[in-house]
Amino acid sequence: MTSHETLGVAVIGTGRMGADHVRRINEVISGARVAAVVDIAPDRVKHLADGIDGCTPYTDPAAAMDDPAVDAVLIASPGPAHEATLLEAFARDLPVLCEKPLTPDATSALRVLEAEQALGHRRVQVGFMRRYDADYRTLKSLLEQGTYGRPLMLHNKHRNADTPPGFTNAMMINDSVVHEIDVTRWLLEEEITAVRVLRPAPTGNAPEGLSDPQLLLFETAGGQIVDTEIFVNCGFGYQVSCEAVCEGGTARIGDDHGVFSNTSGHWGGTIPPGFVERFEEAYDRQVQRWVNATRRGEVEGPSCWDGYAAAAVCEAGVRAQTTGERVTVDLIERPSLYR
Repeated sequence: MTSHETLGVAVIGTGRMGADHVRRINEVISGARVAAVVDIAPDRVKHLADGIDGCTPYTDPAAAMDDPAVDAVLIASPGPAHEATLLEAFARDLPVLCEKPLTPDATSALRVLEAEQALGHRRVQVGFMRRYDADYRTLKSLLEQGTYGRPLMLHNKHRNADTPPGFTNAMMINDSVVHEIDVTRWLLEEEITAVRVLRPAPTGNAPEGLSDPQLLLFETAGGQIVDTEIFVNCGFGYQVSCEAVCEGGTARIGDDHGVFSNTSGHWGGTIPPGFVERFEEAYDRQVQRWVNATRRGEVEGPSCWDGYAAAAVCEAGVRAQTTGERVTVDLIERPSLYR
């Protein structure tokens, strides 16, 4: 397609994230339209499609990809369904924005990686949206410019007000800390080589069986140490922050997001209730950048390699969480396609 044509997108999975992406493509970004919506719930996709001109509902991702109006695919279905959908997209050489995780484990992520390599070119951008957040992008720029010298450590905090029913210790890493895993690799431009998990006495707000909060320690190939506090039942809102400690200074983001006010008897700001509100602009920027690149015939942003590496670190983290031991990360050599 040419850069002047509107990109027809099939949104696969129309739960919370998928429905939000449908809204985003329809109402926020430019250069794309929702050409198809796909979900195993036929009534849901019919209802969505009925409200969008030229949109067709499907229950089968492959059928949607065969629709001549579909130029690209946005995958927002549950993680276990991603591999099959990605392979269908590869078979049609369609560009993809895939919400994290690429797949739920390193073995299946490696299969996807190898399938994309067989195409000979990238097709996938993985939805690690923090790379598109204004604060994180500023911090990345400072580190790239060497403003404060060589980075030595990162301090991360990741807090949620509460967790849904059935939330597990493994999900604390796979669903939450995975974002810190990706931004660590991105900010430092180093692979994570080992993980430890420390578990202090849990909060009384945690459901039975959930060890909350936890502290994760990452070692990188470049010798940096990164700590991440994950506290998913903090009770007061959603907070994310990151501090880079460098040879010549420090830089921190996340403490004062939004307006900080002083009024009679009060001072302070607001804490967003959840990740969608905190990172709404990042999601908008991510999808717009994906659309722009796709219309140019290019692929940018987090790759299948980033999705695979994150899955491998998550697996090491869950083993460390279970055993209490330091666990090394097992990665293949990085293929030339992703260098």
